[in-house]
Parts: sequence; C-alpha cells; structure tokens
Amino acid sequence: MDDYSAKDIVVLEGLKAVRKRPAMYIGSTDQRGLHQLLYEIVDNSIDESMAGVCKNIYISVRGRKVTVEDDGRGIPVDVHPKYNKSALEIVLTELHSGAKFEKKVYKVSGGLHGVGMHVVNALSSKFEIFVKRDGMVYYQRYSNGEKQTEVIKAGEIVGNSVKWFGEERADFHIESPTGTLTIYEPDETIMEPVDYSEQIITGRIEELSYLNKGLTLVLDWNGKISKYNHEGGIAELVSTMNSGKVTLHDDVIYNNIQTDSTMIEFAIQYNESVGENLLAFVNNINTREGGTHVSGFRAALTKVMNDVAKKEEIIDSDDYFTGEDVREGLTAVIHLKMHEPQFEGQTKEKLGNSNVKGMVFSAVADYLKLYFEDHPKVAEIISKKAFQAAEAREAARNAREMVRSKNAFAATLPGKLAECTLEDPEKTELYIVEGDSAAGPAKQGRDRSFQAILPIRGKILNVEKAGWDKILKNEEIKNLFAAINMGPNDTYDPSKLRYGKVIIMTDADVDGSHIRTLILTLFYRHLKDLVINGHIYFSQVPLFRIQKGTTVKYVYSEKAKEEAVKQFSNPIVQRFKGLGEMNPDQLWETAMSPETRRLVKVTIEDAKEADYIFTLLMGEEVAPRREFIIAHAREAQNIDV
Repeated sequence: MDDYSAKDIVVLEGLKAVRKRPAMYIGSTDQRGLHQLLYEIVDNSIDESMAGVCKNIYISVRGRKVTVEDDGRGIPVDVHPKYNKSALEIVLTELHSGAKFEKKVYKVSGGLHGVGMHVVNALSSKFEIFVKRDGMVYYQRYSNGEKQTEVIKAGEIVGNSVKWFGEERADFHIESPTGTLTIYEPDETIMEPVDYSEQIITGRIEELSYLNKGLTLVLDWNGKISKYNHEGGIAELVSTMNSGKVTLHDDVIYNNIQTDSTMIEFAIQYNESVGENLLAFVNNINTREGGTHVSGFRAALTKVMNDVAKKEEIIDSDDYFTGEDVREGLTAVIHLKMHEPQFEGQTKEKLGNSNVKGMVFSAVADYLKLYFEDHPKVAEIISKKAFQAAEAREAARNAREMVRSKNAFAATLPGKLAECTLEDPEKTELYIVEGDSAAGPAKQGRDRSFQAILPIRGKILNVEKAGWDKILKNEEIKNLFAAINMGPNDTYDPSKLRYGKVIIMTDADVDGSHIRTLILTLFYRHLKDLVINGHIYFSQVPLFRIQKGTTVKYVYSEKAKEEAVKQFSNPIVQRFKGLGEMNPDQLWETAMSPETRRLVKVTIEDAKEADYIFTLLMGEEVAPRREFIIAHAREAQNIDV
C-alpha cells in the first residue's frame, strides 16, 4: 500500500482507451466485433439517408479492407470555433463528438453515442477518409488512431469527375458533388484474425434496403457486385419472410403513423405455423432483445384481437386470449424512427424509453381496430387462429408444469437424466446426447459437479411441420422442456433455468447433423430466448484419433487427418463412427473438458435469414427445398462423414 501513489493513476488520452478496452465499444474483438466496425461506418451513411440527403451507399469488402461511400452531405471540414481543429479531425479522434446529440442536423439517427467512427479509426491499422464538399475533395489518414496527415485538399470536383492534386486519390463509385468515402483495415494485433461473412453482411445490407425505401445499396464482395433496393419497404419484407409458408390472408396489414417526434411503422401477416416471427428496429438498428416498442406493439395486438373475438362471439365475454395466443403464426416487422432512443449498451439491442410503450400501443391499436372493421373476414380468420392456440394453451400449460423440482423430475424420468450436484445455472451445463450408447461414456467421463447428461432417442419430432398436439405429446421434447425448466412461451428468466449452458453433442456424421438440426429447430421455434441470450451450444466432436508412439492428436476433418498423417509418418489412425465408440477419458478430453473442448455458441445474426432457412429446409414445401439442394450441392463437403 505504501507504493500506491498518484504516479500509479493512468489516464488514457484520445483513442487509447478504445484500443485498451475495445470490447467496451464494439462488444467483442471476434467476428461479431469485426462486423460491428463495418456497421458503425455504414450506419453513419444510413443516418444521412434518414435525414433525406443520401440516396446511394456503396460498400466494398476486399479481404480485410473495407470501403464505404455515400452521396450524403459530406462531413464538415471547416475549423471548429471552440477547439480550433477541423471538424473532420474532431469526429475521428474525440470520443462522444458529432452532430447527433442535438436535433438540428439529424432529427433521427442510429449513431447516438458519438463513438462509432472514432472506434473504427482507433481499431484500424490504416484508416483513410475522403470528403466531397464545397467543390473540393478533402483527405486525412490515420494509423491505429494516430494522425498521419492533416486535413488536406486532395482534389477539385469538376462536373462528375475529380481533378486530383497529388498522390492521395480514391476511386469514387457514386457520381455526386458531395459525400464521404471511408477506407479502413482492422488492426490484426487487436481484432482476431477472422474473416468477414458474406452471408452476415449481405443480410444486414438487404435488411437496410427494406427499412429505407428509396435507398440503393451496392455491395462489392471481392469483385462480385450485388444491388439492393426494396421500394415495398417492411411490407415487402414481411411477404419475403412468409415465403414458403401458407398465409392466412393475402394482403400484408401495414401502416405508417407520424407523431410529433416519432414515426411508427409496422407490417403484419399471419401464417399457419405455430411460431412467432417478429423483427423490431429503431432508427434502422435491429433491437434483437426487444424493448418498450415491442411491448407496446404486442399489448395492442392482444387488446384488439380480444375485442374482435368477443364482438364476433368467438370467445365468451369472460374468456380472453393471451399474448401467446394472438401471436401464434404471426409474422411482423415494427420500425420506429425517433429522437433520442435510449438503447441498452453500445450494441443497442434493447430499447428502454418508457414513454414509447404507450405511444406504440395507441398507434397500433387505433389502426388495427379500424382495419378489422373494414376487413371482417381477415379479423375472423386471425381470431379463429388465436382460438385454436388458446385451446392448445391448456395442454401446453400442463406440459410446462411438468415437475419443476429436481427430486420430482428424477422420479419422472428414471434412468434418463444424469443430474449434476450444483444448482447454480451460471455454472451448470446440460449435454444433450444421442441415445444410450453415447450417454454411457458421457455420464462416466463428465464432471458430475456441474455437467448433466440427457440422452434423447434418435431423431426427435420436426417441430417445423408439427402442430401443438404432436409437440406436446412427444416424450423426448417434453423431457427436454422439463430438464431445462422452460417450456414454449414461458417468460425468459435465467435464474429459473437449471443449466446456463445447453450443449448439443451428436455424432460427427450425417445422422448426427440431422439430429442437431432438429434440436436447433426446436430451440429456434419454441425456446428462441435461449438462443438470443447465448445459452445454446454444440460440441465439435473429433472424427479421428492419430497416434504415433506416445503422441496423440485428435482431428476434426478429413483434411486435418491427411495433414496429421503426413506430419507423423505412418501413425495409427482411429476413426470414431460415433460417440459410443469413444471411451470416457477420450470423450472428456475432446468434448467435455472446459480446458480442451471445442464449443460453438449458436447465435442469430440475421433473424430473417434464419427464419427463411428453417422454413425452407424443415418445412412442408418440398419443391423449394429440392431447388435449394440442387443449387448448393457443389458446396457440400464430407457428406459421407
């Protein structure tokens, strides 16, 4: 304590704090954080679009190099009267700076915390920016957040072309007298050496094109050019989400309500499924965890559907639909554009403004009441769908009430669940394994203090095709709900879960992949909160054991096996056909030990695409699935493994 003095107090100046604690600003330094960097720059261009001054955005991804260009107003470059610096330099180096804290320049925007572009600059080994403004092109360059040049005049705009003055040049892809072009390369000493995902980026860009009617986005993915423009907006998005499903009514219910400070836009269409598919956005930000806007929307839908059903005498005056009843088969998108949204955290996945719930409730309820009065047939169809859900609700309640305590559960499923001794869900894990042959070594090899084993029998029910009657009668599914202590439509409460991690561990073959997909379908459709909140994992199980003398190596693919064989020269190669062939020590070492196992967390980066894939590959329609398989057959690898 005698050595602790003022000299030990460290002040991280400028952007050093970002480089020291990057996860505080972008969530992580893995692939998700890598994509967040791109989103931060794109969101600035989207904010220009919401301000009505940007019609085109060009995005290029070439390896680790990213370029984002727009035809907005261009970031100001004049000298700030208070700080005596170019405004461009300020927004690139000073945290919590920008024009989005006031309501003068940006009425609504996604980037409200004033850290987006600064963070990208701080975490990029090379960062260059070109601004077209006032007939000139201005340029500045940074490295790891450190300024390499002053703001300089790099060229003059002459018509639709640029007369460059020196070596600092850029290839503009949008003809416009104003705009901003940003080029950056993430710093690989901070950001993990992972690749961008074409699927994830494409999904986000397409999503933005639906949310911003009239905006054209172009993606150049390593030379492959794709253009996105959806004039139908979120109503078109709902139709797309319902493609491959049997809808209950032809037209998408859509409205756009403008208040003094908020624009509330929503689109609704029902289908014959038993699940809900709701996407919610605020200022183009996907609020995956919902918030007050979602609460208001759901409450309005429930209130109106109860009123309609009672008026039409579908239910008695003393009965009522629950929120789960009226949301069965619902596909919906809600989008708010508003001043000063209060997001939780920099990644903005939940809206917290308390006044929004009542505002959304009133807007949605008022419109739906009038709509159903004008479209009584649609109201009747949806009410009857909710009535069927209500009838199934009682059976669902019985299934969810299946023995909650651990002692009672053990009596209900003798010989099935191998329970762990700890009860803290932050420490416990449930391994879902295929059959008794896999359960044997898993039970023997596990750490009994925190790892539980639940065997399931073969391929469980495909819930994408099944109704509630079949789902709730399926023993394997009921056992799974009871083991986790959460059933369909239960309110998510992490403190009530039996296990903080639910790990799917199946054989590394086609059948194992199919079983894993069926289980994931169950979680995605009926326990989605577990996926959203990061509770679901699957274990990567090795295919081969390579031994040379006393040296042992486990590998997970044919290619890795071939490389290991070359490395060891004439080793003993053992191929595991299933988990049942592994002894307990091997299974512990490769798939269950926290020190050596390989777990993959299941996440939802693109809910629209995830819903489409589950519907396509697991749903009733055969023809679209066949077309998908034919189109992607050449991409399949190791199908016999």
